[in-house]
Amino acid sequence: MQIQWYPGHMHKAQEEVKEILPQIDLIIEVLDARIPFSSENPMIAKLRGNKPTIKIFNKSDLADNEQTTIWQNYFNDSKNIKTLALNAKDSDHKQQIFSLINKLLPKKINSIKVTNTLIMGIPNVGKSTLINTLSSRPIAKTGNEPAVTKMLQRIKLDQGITLLDTPGMLWGNIENEHSGYRLAITGGIKETAFELPDVASYAIEYLMHNYPANITKRYNISQKKITTLINNDPYADVTILEIIGRDRGCLINGAKIDLDKVSRILITEIRDGYLGKLTFETPSVMDDELKLVEINRTKKEAKKLAKLKKRDHNINI
Repeated sequence: MQIQWYPGHMHKAQEEVKEILPQIDLIIEVLDARIPFSSENPMIAKLRGNKPTIKIFNKSDLADNEQTTIWQNYFNDSKNIKTLALNAKDSDHKQQIFSLINKLLPKKINSIKVTNTLIMGIPNVGKSTLINTLSSRPIAKTGNEPAVTKMLQRIKLDQGITLLDTPGMLWGNIENEHSGYRLAITGGIKETAFELPDVASYAIEYLMHNYPANITKRYNISQKKITTLINNDPYADVTILEIIGRDRGCLINGAKIDLDKVSRILITEIRDGYLGKLTFETPSVMDDELKLVEINRTKKEAKKLAKLKKRDHNINI
């Protein structure tokens, strides 16, 4: 999967974050509850050390409840990490977050010490909506398009808490191809960065194996039909898309299926929750994928080293 990254301000924002991290008392990272690992910024995972961190599982109303609990337990096992599942559009979680901050960073009574917190999240994860809730006023610009916030800003909250807001940052290289697809499905990557049918095929294949009942309920395709296609059709994902496209009238010249149109329908309906509560990764699946990433990284480094040795050998001849 080829991904086109956000230029300019994204690299600058990452450098700014690295520079201010030593001044930060606590990190709030907003994750997409449907892809808790793929929406986690590996830069923060690497640089935070044991710095107290709250991981907000946003859009939990769109995620599989059982899988959200599994993921929360997975992260809560790490030192100085607390998790909270919520929907940023709700307004009743402000005190929950403040309570978690005070639990991780208890202050003496009447203390005037300011608590410096850094809030981060990938594009379109709902970070700006959450900031507006925490501040009880519209400070951060919100929108459905990724990368709305452009620069670092400082916001004063209640209870002596200062919040530093960062642009929604994606990292320079997503080594795990599956994470790229998941980010595309859930809206973390601009649509100019990928081909819709490619992403829709990935999504429908995942749903066929993990949430077939959701396909049946939304698109009236029997689970028996889905199972038959999985077992007998090497292009089962495309076949399902064609069935949905024909039913929704996504036709070109009255006959050929418009894959772009039906793919947009599928991705939009997944994002809007019409296919029910979905989670696109589990801790065990991520562990397996990361092992493959490490193997591929080792092979790539070995290949690079071999090229360098060959070049040096040719120079010395």
